[in-house]
Amino acid sequence: MKKIVLFLAMVSLFSCKKEEEKIIKIDTTENEKIAKQLFVEFNKHDWQKMANLYIENAEFKEPGSKMKLHKKSREQIVKEYSELQMMFPDVQDSLVAIYPSGKNNVIVEFVAKSTNPDKTKSELPICTIFTIENGKITKDFSYFDNSQN
Repeated sequence: MKKIVLFLAMVSLFSCKKEEEKIIKIDTTENEKIAKQLFVEFNKHDWQKMANLYIENAEFKEPGSKMKLHKKSREQIVKEYSELQMMFPDVQDSLVAIYPSGKNNVIVEFVAKSTNPDKTKSELPICTIFTIENGKITKDFSYFDNSQN
């Protein structure tokens, strides 16, 4: 009887371990690579390469639009970031952490750093939730406190 109970306990433990492995093995590495690549292109100020990481009309939410859902084309992304660079020529993003979330989402915590037109230094903590499907960013929801700006 003890052998049967021990055997059942081992089978149960092994079954639970297999289920845990299935959960852990969701492959988010490709999505993390895409998110990291976005910041590489941002820091090189290669707006076209950065925009090409998105689908043609990706969905955005950001404080500048009062967090209302809207779409941007790649052309609009290039234009927006080119204008940002004109205002803040040294703008750079420093990654703090990347948090994979499920199959399609990656949450990125970072700090935008730049020199303001009045020559003061600025740092803005930002958190962005990216949804990535089929190797392209489909959603970019950014959260930051723009009351400082």
